[in-house]
Amino acid sequence: MAESKTQPTDADVGEFLRAATPSKRRDDGLRLAEIFHDVTGVRPVMWGASIVGYGSYRYISPADPRRRGIGRRRGSRRARRSSRCTG
Repeated sequence: MAESKTQPTDADVGEFLRAATPSKRRDDGLRLAEIFHDVTGVRPVMWGASIVGYGSYRYISPADPRRRGIGRRRGSRRARRSSRCTG
C-alpha cells in the first residue's frame, strides 16, 4: 500500500505564515489561523511544505478498502494567486 505523499511535519506554522507575501496574504493567513484554532480547538500543524492543517483522521476508501491513509481535517494552503481553504 502506497503512503500518502503529504505528511505532517515539524515545521513552524507561525514562521511559515509570517513569511507569506504580500502583506495582505500574510495578514489573512494569520487571521485565518486564529479563526481555525478557535473553531477546531486544535493546534495547527504543517503538512508538507505549504499546507497548514488542524486535526487529522484515518480513512479507508469505500471504493477500495486496500486504500487507507491519514488526512487533515481542515486547513489552508498557500496558492500562487490567492489563499484557499480546503477541508
